[in-house]
Amino acid sequence: MRAVRSLALLALLMASAAATASPFGSLFAGERPATVGTGTLAPCPATPNCVASRATDDEHKVAPIAFRGDPAAAMRRLAEAAASLPGARVATSRPDYLHVEVASRFWGFVDDLEVVPDASGVLHVRSAARLGRSDLGVNRARVEALRAAMAGG
Repeated sequence: MRAVRSLALLALLMASAAATASPFGSLFAGERPATVGTGTLAPCPATPNCVASRATDDEHKVAPIAFRGDPAAAMRRLAEAAASLPGARVATSRPDYLHVEVASRFWGFVDDLEVVPDASGVLHVRSAARLGRSDLGVNRARVEALRAAMAGG
C-alpha cells in the first residue's frame, strides 16, 4: 500500500512538472502585483530584481529598445520575440501595451515583462521578478535578448 501511495505521489509530481515545466508547480510563482497589467509601466521596487527604461537610478535603469516604422508593428514583433522565450506566456498584447509572464524552468519563479511604445521611436520596457530580492541578472539579460531580436541579431 505504501508503494502505491509513493507511486501515486510521484505520478502527481511528474504531471505537475510536465504541465508547468517546474517540479514545484506554481509554489514560487507569486501573485501578480496590482500595478502590473494596467496598461502602463509599473515603477521598479527598491529591490535589485527589476530593470526599467524609465527608471532614474543606475541599479534599475536599462535603455529602451529602439525601432523604426510603425509602433504597432514593432509591438507585434516584440510580442513574437517575447513569446518565444522559454517559460513565456503572453498575458496581454495590444498595440499600446504588452505584458508577458515568464516562468523559470526549474523553480517556476515568475517575472513580469511589460512594454509600451513611445512616439519617439522606442519601446519602453520593465522586467521584474515577483518574489525575492535578487534575480541574478535575469531580467536585464531578458531585455538585452529582446533588444538583439529587434535589431535582427
